[in-house]
Amino acid sequence: MQPKTPVGMRNESGFTLIDLLFVIALIGLLSTLAIPGLMKARGAAQAASALGTIRVINSGQLSYAISCGLGFYAPDLPTLAKKPGGAVEAFIAPELGTGVTVNRTGYVFSMAITPVPGTPGTCNGLGAGSTGPGYALVADPLSLEFPPRFFGTNADGVIYEDAKTLNATMPESGPPPSGHPIK
Repeated sequence: MQPKTPVGMRNESGFTLIDLLFVIALIGLLSTLAIPGLMKARGAAQAASALGTIRVINSGQLSYAISCGLGFYAPDLPTLAKKPGGAVEAFIAPELGTGVTVNRTGYVFSMAITPVPGTPGTCNGLGAGSTGPGYALVADPLSLEFPPRFFGTNADGVIYEDAKTLNATMPESGPPPSGHPIK
């Protein structure tokens, strides 16, 4: 005959509710400590990508002015993305020329020029008076989390950074009234 064990005194193994709550609280604590660092790293990666895109557009504008614009710059990003007749590639990648403003890697890129009447037509079909002697390109972050970094450049090829947008203040050549050059 076996001894009878009282009800509730079984030998069961496993986690108790307290153990599970402790583990969930620990995971939550570690997550709250890690998320700000991940967001900061994400912002730094987006800013680095934006700088690379600005350099590509600067290079495309310079190539355009030398080879296609007869010394004048393209008025917008779609013009730089259009292949000249007989060319293998455009001055910038097609995904950068999808519109007047382009969203890419967490930044909005926009470019403007002041067209000069009497400028000659270009090799990729722009009519006379459509190009200009300089350009202003700005990159504004889509998210303003953490300290946002705003970028701008112009026909001088120097990239400037500021804590606020350079959209209205970036000249077509020369330094902007605020911001500092990136080395």
